[in-house]
Amino acid sequence: MILDRYFARRFIQSFLVIGGIFLTLLILIDLIEQVRRFDEVDLSFGQLLHLTLLNTPAAISEMLPLLVILSTIALFVGLARSSELVVTRAIGRSGIRALLAPAVLALAIGAAAVALLNPISAATSEEYTRLSDSYRNNGGSAFSISGEGMWLRQGSQNGQSVIHARGTSNGDTLKLNEVTVIAFSQDGTPTQQIAADSAVLDDGKWTLSDAKVWSLDQGINPETNAVEHSTLEIPTSLTRERILDTLGRQGAVSVYDLPQLIRDLSEAGFSTKQYEVWLQVQLARPIFLVSMVLIGAAFTMRHVRFGGTGIAVLSAVLLGFGIYFVRNFAQILGENGQLPIFVAAWAPPFAAILLSLGLLLHAEDG
Repeated sequence: MILDRYFARRFIQSFLVIGGIFLTLLILIDLIEQVRRFDEVDLSFGQLLHLTLLNTPAAISEMLPLLVILSTIALFVGLARSSELVVTRAIGRSGIRALLAPAVLALAIGAAAVALLNPISAATSEEYTRLSDSYRNNGGSAFSISGEGMWLRQGSQNGQSVIHARGTSNGDTLKLNEVTVIAFSQDGTPTQQIAADSAVLDDGKWTLSDAKVWSLDQGINPETNAVEHSTLEIPTSLTRERILDTLGRQGAVSVYDLPQLIRDLSEAGFSTKQYEVWLQVQLARPIFLVSMVLIGAAFTMRHVRFGGTGIAVLSAVLLGFGIYFVRNFAQILGENGQLPIFVAAWAPPFAAILLSLGLLLHAEDG
């Protein structure tokens, strides 16, 4: 138990040091990227730094596998150079037994990433999108799905418009059914309400069918002055790709909200497969981090007198990237329906664990 605590402490120290280095580099690089992206917008350094920090949790979440495998490599290379692994084997404890503490810690880090970091990164990603749209497009646009249907908000020089639809038909063109549009002036005062049977998104405009328009100006009776149109066009800066991209940003949805979102999307007529796969991928994250520990250990639990430490470290990192690529590829196949959801999410981490255990057993027992 004392030895396990020692290995755990060394692993956490490596994880924090490597994580701190990567976090510093990440903030500096992303800050430069924000300066480039908003070079045409007059933003202060504080606003740019705020945007950078909002991006940071999501980036850390994506970097966790790399941090874990590098921490494992740093741990076992250090133990090998100090001959502590030789002493560990001399007292009758196998090298595989020494993996228990790092593997348990990786499992705990993965669980914390799912339970805590995922909601934080989802909230900060959503806030980043809102602020960046606000800085670029005078209030920007927003998109959400609820049990009451789909909500859209679009901005223009004249103010904001809120669009509500009971359902959608998502084919070659985006079509909204049972549409209500409320237009607001720059000061937030409602100026117009439109009800239509449907709305089709064309290039730079919504085409409404069987629309009725009520003016909400003061001193005017809305119903008396209502106007009906068989076809009505409303300008918009939204595109079908932009809406679907916003819809497809799984990282902006907390793992706790995903089950309800999947139900709402299904009721609104959208495919939910990518969200179902993403939910299972997030739940499998602790197992995936454990596989990163085993992969890192499989190449570095060897004495330095054998030489080839650099090649072993490079091999571990390359295999880790390969497993990461396979997991992402399987996720894409799952989203496209070419793999079952459970297989797409859970097969890569378990396959990586079995592969690394095979390598470890071969190294330990020949």
